[in-house]
Amino acid sequence: MKSAMQNFYDNLEKIYGSEKTELEKSRLAIKTINEFLYTTSDELGETFVLDQNYKYFSEFHKFWHSNYKEILDLKIDENACTKVAEVLHDVFIRTNGRVFTEVWDTQGLSNEEICRVRLLTANQDFRGSRSFQELAQIYKNDPLIFDENNIQASPNNFINNINTASLSQNDKRINFAKNICKFLIEHKSTPYSIISCFNNDVELFRKQLINSNSGYGNKKADMLIRDMVVLGIWKNVTNFEKIDVASDINTVRVALRTGILKSAIPLVSSFLDIFCYQYGYVDQMSAQAWRKVWEKWNILYPKENIKSPCLLDYFIYNIVGKQLCRESLYHYLCEQGHYFKWHSPRKKYCNICHEEGKLNVLTKCIKRTLPCNDLEGDIAICKTLFAESNIANPNYKQCPFYEVCQECGNKNLMPPKSISILGQTGWTSAYSEKGAGGGGLMA
Repeated sequence: MKSAMQNFYDNLEKIYGSEKTELEKSRLAIKTINEFLYTTSDELGETFVLDQNYKYFSEFHKFWHSNYKEILDLKIDENACTKVAEVLHDVFIRTNGRVFTEVWDTQGLSNEEICRVRLLTANQDFRGSRSFQELAQIYKNDPLIFDENNIQASPNNFINNINTASLSQNDKRINFAKNICKFLIEHKSTPYSIISCFNNDVELFRKQLINSNSGYGNKKADMLIRDMVVLGIWKNVTNFEKIDVASDINTVRVALRTGILKSAIPLVSSFLDIFCYQYGYVDQMSAQAWRKVWEKWNILYPKENIKSPCLLDYFIYNIVGKQLCRESLYHYLCEQGHYFKWHSPRKKYCNICHEEGKLNVLTKCIKRTLPCNDLEGDIAICKTLFAESNIANPNYKQCPFYEVCQECGNKNLMPPKSISILGQTGWTSAYSEKGAGGGGLMA
């Protein structure tokens, strides 16, 4: 389909080589770009995704499908993996290994109850709006809400009861709820005992869980298994070493910035990643990159005995990704012209004016930056939960990956984002037919 790209080049050359006015050239260029990127026709054919055939979205979509891997050319840098492994070893020593065995608050639930709440809800995309603590309280108030037979009979009630009905894409959520219960019922099992149906083989369980069409992709399946093993709920499992770091926007961002995962070009916007080909590719390669780091670490320091790549997840995702590798240093300018930096976006009054005896002088945040890009970055770093906790021993005043990222030179690279293929605001509701115009993604 490379001829489609060549046709696009040729059309643009014709436009800009013509004697038309700038306005006429602009109209033709925009028309050509829109037709190439976002206009479909029956002649383009179909692609098979999510167990179904869908029309190609545009000429670009068909080209992108055939060439995205070659264009992005993602590579795992083994030298960078070794450097990151050395950093993880240092973190292990400085924190006595505690940072890789974090156990979250189980709210007093039994192992059976924890497993039930996690398995039946981890497939729902809460987008950060529901914590395990909240779900545990819902369970304590009425355990029958989490009964698989009740959910199977009325999945809509379950979605309402766990307060996700307002988060959109309810049809998807209802199907996920039904299918995870179907998975349990077909195996004549409970969430707690389901692993025994697969001879305690977490890799086999993972594969079947993902294939159940219950909303469990690689990330959610890996996180569920990691939690069940780390919490000691599923014991004596096999193939735990096959479970990866749960790839997400945070772990991918750290992979790109440390250079363990490299691409030929910066990743494209989700508006160009039609049907999420880039997103899936990066997700897969990021998991492989972190696995390579884990392998390097175990070769260099076998006595530290990190039994699975997924045990790196808490540190990479929650500490580095969410706390350290984000724009958390805020730059302020007050009404009197004082410039200073702060660790919070909610600073109202100027400290400098206050010290001069001028009270309640308003200040305004003018920008925010990565702490590692600023000599005063420790203002933000020292206020992270990690630096303030007893896990950081002694407290960190800089991201542990600082030197690796400095050497790599990719500290500002951004991870991919995803646009849903299905749904009211997804790609398959955004088609625009050739010659018709309109269409597009909705907010």
